[in-house]
Order: sequence, then C-alpha cells, then structure tokens
Amino acid sequence: MAGSKVNDILVFLAVVDAGNFVAGGKAFGLSRSTAGKAITRLEDSYGVRLLNRTTRALHLTEEGQKLYEHGEAIRSAIEAADASIKGSPGTPSGMLRISAPDALGRKLFLPIVQQYLKKWPNVRIEMSFSDRIDRIVEEGFDLAIRVGVNTPDNGLVARTVLSDEPLLCAAPAYFREHLRPTSIEQLDTHELIQFSSRGERQGWNLTAENGVETSAKGRVRLRMDSAEALRDAALAGFGIAMLPKLLVQEDIEAGRLERVLPRVRCGRIPILVLYPHKRLLEPRVRHFIDLMVKQLNQRSAPASQQESTGKRSRTSCTQ
Repeated sequence: MAGSKVNDILVFLAVVDAGNFVAGGKAFGLSRSTAGKAITRLEDSYGVRLLNRTTRALHLTEEGQKLYEHGEAIRSAIEAADASIKGSPGTPSGMLRISAPDALGRKLFLPIVQQYLKKWPNVRIEMSFSDRIDRIVEEGFDLAIRVGVNTPDNGLVARTVLSDEPLLCAAPAYFREHLRPTSIEQLDTHELIQFSSRGERQGWNLTAENGVETSAKGRVRLRMDSAEALRDAALAGFGIAMLPKLLVQEDIEAGRLERVLPRVRCGRIPILVLYPHKRLLEPRVRHFIDLMVKQLNQRSAPASQQESTGKRSRTSCTQ
C-alpha cells in the first residue's frame, strides 16, 4: 500500500511540474486518465483536495502545496539512491530550493544560478527572494543566503562565504537641502534611513578616523525591511543610508549617490549561506556552495569561510 502511494505521489509531482495531466502522465508512460486516477486516489486517501482544476490550468491547494514539498523530499531521496547505485554519487541532480535576499540576491546570485544550471543539466532550481530565516527547514529549502543577519539558534549551519563593506551614502538631491556632515556627531542633525525587520532595528556602529567607536543618533523617520527599498529611498533624496558596497558601488560611480564620511569605517557585513545540519550534503547543494564561493571571491577579497551555529555579527545591516 505504501509503495503504491509513493508512486501516486511521484505522478502528482510530475503533473504539477508539467502543469497538466497529459504531460505529467507521459513522464511515467501513463495516459491522462490514469494520471488523473492516481491523484484522485491520493485525494481520497487524505480526504482533501490537492488540485483545483480548470480547463486551462492546475492550481495547488494549501494541502497540495504541503504534499508537493514532502513529495520533493521523497523524489530527492530516490534520485540520490539511484545516483549512488549507478556509481555517480557526486553528480548533482534533482530539485535545489534556494532562499536569497531580494536586492543582492538578484544582483549577485542569479548569474551564479545561470552558470550552475548550464554546468549541471539534471538540476532544477526553485528560488524564493525573502529575508525570512525562521522557517527554512520547515519550508523545505536546501539552503538560504543571507546578508548581515544574526544566525538563528535553530539547528542551521552558517558559513560565511564573503564579507562586504557597508557605506554611508545619500543622493546629491538630499545635499541641496542639507549641509554635508564632516563628523559622526553631525549625523545627529540629519535624516537617516535604516533597516528594520520583525522588530529588530539596524544600529550604526561607526569608527572614526582616530579609532574612536560611536553610534549615529540622527533622526530616523523611515525604516524598511528591504535593502532595495532603502537604496530607492536614498536615490530619491530621503536621507542618508548605510548600504552594502556591492549594492551601491555602481550608483556611486555614476554619481547617483555620494559617499558620506568616506573615512569613517562602518564595520563589515557578512554574506552567509545557511543550511540544515546534515551528516552529508547532497551533491547539488555542495556544488552550488562551492560555485558560489568561487564566484563571489572573484569579485572581492577572500573572506573567512568558517562554519558556526549561532555567532552574532557586530554590524547588523541590511538584507
């Protein structure tokens, strides 16, 4: 009974991936009606509807989404077993689910994803652009990429793959109405735009040229949970923002943004890859991390690549 249900689940996955019963059934040598009966058996077994069907499309219900996520784990385990038996345990295959921050995720990691897919044709990738880290395991992600976050104490391994320098910056339009600050203390009279997510607010711990550390205490009237939104607000002249150099370097070079207090150091922002504790990483995960480290270190100075399970970064910055 369990074996037949596994087969039905695999057919269900194929139908969802294909978007229709004909192509999904064909992947298993089944007719449209036979594939439909497999999903009907699953719905009868669980007592819930898994798919909402229209004449043009199929849509997962909430229960269907849950089964799909669990089914992916089953399919991945089968693919890993097949690869091991066939003598190629190191060849990436199957579905790789990645969570990445929105702004830097699209800028830095989409080119890496493109290169990875070209190199490993048997891998499929599903990406989510989000800064959430509290449900990585529950939502079935293989790994998550985060920038400047505190590592949660939830069984995740955190590996620093790169570190970036945050910069204070503002648009020329802002300085048409405000004097440029010449010291950290003068930030007290300026409008600051800062990051905030789930009640955790960004703090600016700055080091002056003489080595004295202090915190900026300017007026913060705008907080947002997106680095891309903070960048847009800075470009629009809302105020001074602290943003990763990788995100704003082109804007500064083009004159759309200006460095503020360029001799003041703002610490470092770690770029982390988080993944669940596992005795062995699947080849598709391990090879993606290796490629990511290689590509990122070609763009910047080598970073510490230590693994930890909960160390807190001194500079809490943006996603």
